[in-house]
Order: sequence, then structure tokens, then C-alpha cells
Amino acid sequence: MVPVAAEFSLFDYEGELICGVDEAGRGPLAGPVMAAAVILDPVHPIAGLRDSKKLSEAKRDLLAIEIKKYALAWAVAECSEQEIDELNILQATMLAMRRAVEALSVTPTLALIDGNRCPVMKIRSEAIVKGDDKVQAISAASILAKTARDHRLMALHLAYPQYALDQHKGYPTALHMARLLEHGVSPIHRKSYAPVKALLKS
Repeated sequence: MVPVAAEFSLFDYEGELICGVDEAGRGPLAGPVMAAAVILDPVHPIAGLRDSKKLSEAKRDLLAIEIKKYALAWAVAECSEQEIDELNILQATMLAMRRAVEALSVTPTLALIDGNRCPVMKIRSEAIVKGDDKVQAISAASILAKTARDHRLMALHLAYPQYALDQHKGYPTALHMARLLEHGVSPIHRKSYAPVKALLKS
């Protein structure tokens, strides 16, 4: 069982098969939002798990390999730019999380979700604010979601090199905004996001 500090608990975790769930890519102007779900194996603990944002890219990549090797089950899912525009980013994030949980090869009894909201799912869930630095299974999901999205953006960079996605991963940096102004909006940009929407109207 993955230990969780009592003050964050709504449920009794004894006997539960827990999966941690987190997302990556809510803020960017381009690319999908991705989510991961991970069921850790207590027999194979993984050292160094923490919020992916507090790890170097090299460390995240190494930990992602370990997680995929030693976890009881893991899955990564996404919502496309088109789904984000149709649903809004919150609902798209919830859908990506649900897809990740449903894609697990082992069915958990409880999902611990990073943040303050839970997706609607068949299994029980609990939201834990800043869970990616409190619960190892959520930390592991954070790492898988982040590394998967970074790798996806590197692939998109090859298709759309003019936007320098390899440098900013789709986030609204000064460089990205300059390239958007220069080259216009591409099919991988989120057209419902204000900076992109403003360009489309100009």
C-alpha cells in the first residue's frame, strides 16, 4: 500500500489498491494535455519520486524508465487540442485523467488525484492538493505525464520547427508569442486560448 499522510485522507487506505493520477500541459498554447495513472509496487520502491517540476529533465527521464519497469501498472492518455477547444481545458484534463485510469492493465480500487477536483469515474477517487509532492504514486504519475508530453512536443517540433516548440514546449513564452506573430496559428494551437484567439481575430 502506498502511504498517505493521515491529514490528507478522506478514506481508510488499508486494503486499497491505489493509483496516483496527474496531468501535464494545462497552460501551454499548443499541443495536447496529457495525464498518467500509476499503481506502484510496494515490493519495488523507487527512490527519488517527487513533483516532476522539481526534477531536472534528465532525472525525470531516468525515473520514468524505472516507473515503467517496476510499477504494477501504468498508463498515459491525452486530450487533443481540438478536444480542449471543444470542452475547455478543465474538462479536457478530467477526461485525460479518466482515460489514463481506464487504460490501466490492473483495476485500482481508489484513485488519488493531484489537485482539488476529481474526474467522474467508475472507481472511487480523492483529490489531494499538491499531491504530486505528498503521495509517491501521484509523483510517479506526474513524472510520466510530464515526460510523455515533453517527448510529444519534441515530435511536434519536427513537424512545426518554425515555432521552436523544443525550447518552450508550447508555453506562452516571449519566444513562442514572437513565432506565433510571425508564422500565424497552426493546427496544433489551442484556438480557445486568449492569445491564440486574439491572433485569429486580428
